[in-house]
Amino acid sequence: MARLDILEFPDARLRTIAQPVKTFDAALQQLIDDMFETMYEAPGIGLAATQVNEHIQLIVIDVSEDRSEPLVFINPSISVVDQELAEYDEGCLSVPGFYETVSRPRQVIVKALDRQGQAFEMTVEGLLATCIQHEMDHLNGKLFVDYLSTLKRQRIRSKLEKAHKLAASA
Repeated sequence: MARLDILEFPDARLRTIAQPVKTFDAALQQLIDDMFETMYEAPGIGLAATQVNEHIQLIVIDVSEDRSEPLVFINPSISVVDQELAEYDEGCLSVPGFYETVSRPRQVIVKALDRQGQAFEMTVEGLLATCIQHEMDHLNGKLFVDYLSTLKRQRIRSKLEKAHKLAASA
């Protein structure tokens, strides 16, 4: 397995719309394994392929404390079950060091394919529902900072751009 580079905001590649997965081959299986390794090492609880510059509809998630519940969602779609919103302080591996409160539907149904291409459906709520919606936003070229005020988003952008310049000159 290999640790992949995670794109960071404001990298324009994070705005790329992901394409459906059509081929379930060894390369896809390797990408899934590499994404889990990358997510766990970061550390994070979710990672979309877009974040590692692979623009396909693939998400890996594990919200368990002990990394024992890895989930793979390929070509996912969601529908809202409950219009009630839940607020979570969201962070993102592509926006390191920043956490902001975002409101999302509390409960959703997700339909997707697993790593072998088998269809499944889950009704999820709480942290898992939030994580799935957050990662699905990545597949659509959207980041959690897009839910924030223009001022907050601009402050985060400026701080990350400054950090990137310092890292590049080091």
